[in-house]
Amino acid sequence: MTTHLQSAEQLAATTLLRFATAGSVDDGKSTLVGRLLHDSKSVLTDQLEAVELASLNRGQAAPDLALLTDGLRAEREQGITIDVAYRYFATARRRFILADTPGHVQYTRNMVTGASTAELAVVLVDARNGVVEQTRRHAAVAALLRVPHVVLAVNKMDLVDYAEPVFAAIAEEFTAYAASLGVPEITAIPISALAGDNVVEPSAHMDWYGGPTVLEHLETVPVSHDLTACHARFPVQYVIRPQSAEHPDYRGYAGQIAAGVFRVGEAVSVLPSGRTTTITGIDALGESVDIAWAPQSVTLRLADDIDISRGDLIAPADDAPAVTRDVEATVCHVADEPLSVGQRVLLKHTTRTVKAIVKDIPSRLTLDDLSQHPAPGRLVANDIGRVVVRTAEPLALDAYEDSRRTGSFLLIDPADGTTLSAGMAGAAFAAAAEAVTATDDEGWDF
Repeated sequence: MTTHLQSAEQLAATTLLRFATAGSVDDGKSTLVGRLLHDSKSVLTDQLEAVELASLNRGQAAPDLALLTDGLRAEREQGITIDVAYRYFATARRRFILADTPGHVQYTRNMVTGASTAELAVVLVDARNGVVEQTRRHAAVAALLRVPHVVLAVNKMDLVDYAEPVFAAIAEEFTAYAASLGVPEITAIPISALAGDNVVEPSAHMDWYGGPTVLEHLETVPVSHDLTACHARFPVQYVIRPQSAEHPDYRGYAGQIAAGVFRVGEAVSVLPSGRTTTITGIDALGESVDIAWAPQSVTLRLADDIDISRGDLIAPADDAPAVTRDVEATVCHVADEPLSVGQRVLLKHTTRTVKAIVKDIPSRLTLDDLSQHPAPGRLVANDIGRVVVRTAEPLALDAYEDSRRTGSFLLIDPADGTTLSAGMAGAAFAAAAEAVTATDDEGWDF
């Protein structure tokens, strides 16, 4: 019993790292993930037995570790990754949430989904092929989503005789490209996922490499998702007014703190109205506290009786975001149906959903060379482009580079609730697109 308690306490004390894998088809993403899980002793016995049986039925002498993540039947039959496979595992030093994303061009939207919450992206490259178009595409998506750490895993080094010059040339080309996109940190590691070289254990075949293994880097990379250091933001989810004999005058605003810290006595603004007031109390888990921080779920009590409802945003009075009805953003279109200029949509930002219209699509991004295709008129599935959206009601958005949580939004089909596009407010990369001139609103019904 004591051993179990100690293990739970140790696990609670470790930090959490969310990371995603990406790369071209057959670069070995699923094999790397399977090797990582297997060699770190994170695979249950029945899971390993099922993989061994499936591999045997396919005529393979050794277990195909890629089957640990390629869970869909279609994935197993085709030998490719189709959907994002999430895996949860832990070592003594850190807990992990891993998103294994597809490599096909037509599944770029799936990589966007997997990398949107990641603090680190592992981009695989086949040592025989080097940096290819899909490699540059995935580096660009990681930069677009502001993933702070990127690992270049040069895989299949066993098929190039573990040659250092091959690794060095690939690492130099990729690092130069990713740095030009504004990726802040790039770490290159030569590996063989199939043989296990430099995945969990150091390779005996590459004594010229003195850096960390993949797991060692994952365990030690600084986790930079400290939401308490961000601009404080509290999207209101629910208004609590029990109106009971015990609490006749109680009025609280419940939700999850998206970022930052809130304190009793602090002056705050309620957006989009712009009204200011003071926090008089914070309730967390049934108790009153003086301070609360992201990502805690709390109830704020305010000094003034202000008209506040779900979707309003509470922020420090001296650090509130600008309110606007014209949203300029970069979006990744994820739906099969195109997104067109003039299309009416719903825009969901934190807990607020408003009617909107696509006012302009000024450009579509070509990710292999970062060129802009001007005025495409519409975006189709997996396209990434600039949009200008006019909303029926004002929104309080941050730039995505300042806050990945309050700078992001979804465009939704009002007819059936389908998610159309995932949006990131502000410029895509360090070299921002030119501002788009607004057009006349005449003829619109908001």
